[in-house]
Amino acid sequence: MIRGPIFVPQGFYHIYSRGNEKREIFLSDTDRLRFLKRLTEYIKKHSVTVLSYCLMPNHYHLLLRQDAGDSISGFIHKLQTAYAMYFNKRYERVGHLFQGRFGAKVIETDEYLLHLSRYIHLNPAEILKSHYSSIKSLSDYPWSSYPDYVGHRKDELVNTNFILNYFSKINPSRDYKSFVESSINEESLNDLKSLKNLMMEEPPRMFKARP
Repeated sequence: MIRGPIFVPQGFYHIYSRGNEKREIFLSDTDRLRFLKRLTEYIKKHSVTVLSYCLMPNHYHLLLRQDAGDSISGFIHKLQTAYAMYFNKRYERVGHLFQGRFGAKVIETDEYLLHLSRYIHLNPAEILKSHYSSIKSLSDYPWSSYPDYVGHRKDELVNTNFILNYFSKINPSRDYKSFVESSINEESLNDLKSLKNLMMEEPPRMFKARP
């Protein structure tokens, strides 16, 4: 059996999961708010810090730090179970909401940490290219932590200090914005799609199937 990362205190991890059969797991803003509400509740109970996040229609990304001994695997299990129960009841459906096991990658270098935060916040860039979207900039997308990083919002859910400390002391939010948005071009969007496909198609790691 292929094993995933061992969750340890002060470890950093990329957690991601998508809908069963690639179906959407968020059908309304009410759904997204419910997921974030549960996320906020469970991080307090499990000594987990959220550094970055993004909710997309059929998947989500979390950049997490495990602060104490509680395993992130138990935290994600509770989060996905609670959300799946809500979703199935709301839409009168049965069966697994999420596709198999959630993905988990350990982050071992500062460079990877910064790159991953940028990658997570660039996910909505595909939506910006749609003529039907009312979202015209990454900072307008309300379902990621990017508005918190660039100073448009201050949410208790996400801790931006750790990553912003890598940037200038004068205006770290401005420098982070430049770091992320300098990557928005046709080539980088193609790279983003390739990386996303690789991550989301990768064989699941050690975790049991979730609801």
